[in-house]
Amino acid sequence: MLGMGVALITPFTHTKEIDYPALAKVVDRVVSNGADFLVVLGTTGETPTLTEEEKTSVMKAVRETAGGRIPLVVGIGGNNTAEIIRRVTKSDLTGYSAILSVVPYYNKPSQEGIYSHFKAIAEASPLPLILYNVPGRTGVNMTADTTLRLAREVPNIIGIKEASGQMQQIERLIKEKPEGFRVVSGDDGMTYPLMTLGAEGVISVVGNAFPKEFSEMVHLCLEGNYIEAVDYHYKFKEIIRLLFADGNPAGVKCVMHDMGLIDNELRLPLVPVSAATADDILRQVEKLQPQR
Repeated sequence: MLGMGVALITPFTHTKEIDYPALAKVVDRVVSNGADFLVVLGTTGETPTLTEEEKTSVMKAVRETAGGRIPLVVGIGGNNTAEIIRRVTKSDLTGYSAILSVVPYYNKPSQEGIYSHFKAIAEASPLPLILYNVPGRTGVNMTADTTLRLAREVPNIIGIKEASGQMQQIERLIKEKPEGFRVVSGDDGMTYPLMTLGAEGVISVVGNAFPKEFSEMVHLCLEGNYIEAVDYHYKFKEIIRLLFADGNPAGVKCVMHDMGLIDNELRLPLVPVSAATADDILRQVEKLQPQR
């Protein structure tokens, strides 16, 4: 996947049911305003709180609304390798181009365990696999050695969403990766600096709210126009920080509610941002008004 992918939120009604009309509105808006691909059922979509039936229905709803206009990626990951393989092989993946799978969380496998986990999934998967390294959530970092080993030895693994925050590690991945293996940012705030080093895009949270503007920054970087792109980087720097201050996707849902796109609803254990954080976020949004 290349360019700006949007890690889609899941809108809910005030009764905590999935708001499918709002989901369709969000999908159509980001597709029509510069997103290069969509990631469905990622962490930003509050996937741990969705039932299996809801996950299936969300996949279908997004596929129907996107209508083949851009590629779709689905998140299928966890810390039970056999269960992930079951889901990958039994799910209806019609209309999807790749699977995003996170480093196993909580049980903290060794690097050999991480390698064997992803190798087994990739060999069973009917779609290409994109790795997702986010040690701040999983409790374990997938090292550059492990990522490069997977990239070189497992043909069905095509890229990585890197959110380790470790610049030296990510720089090494970009420098030593095999041809055709994509490194994309998993952190909105690091997208610009990582793309100046050779990353090829981002899987973005802020793109839910500001798809056109964030896509413009990403595409300027892809064109090598870093001087113009850096203006976007600095304009978005503070709001990106605030969006994650009270957790994700609470921040971006606050903004999208203010835009009239969704209700400001999350499922427990997640809750909306505090009143103080909401005030800070919306003041920053006002500064970005020309970019809305």
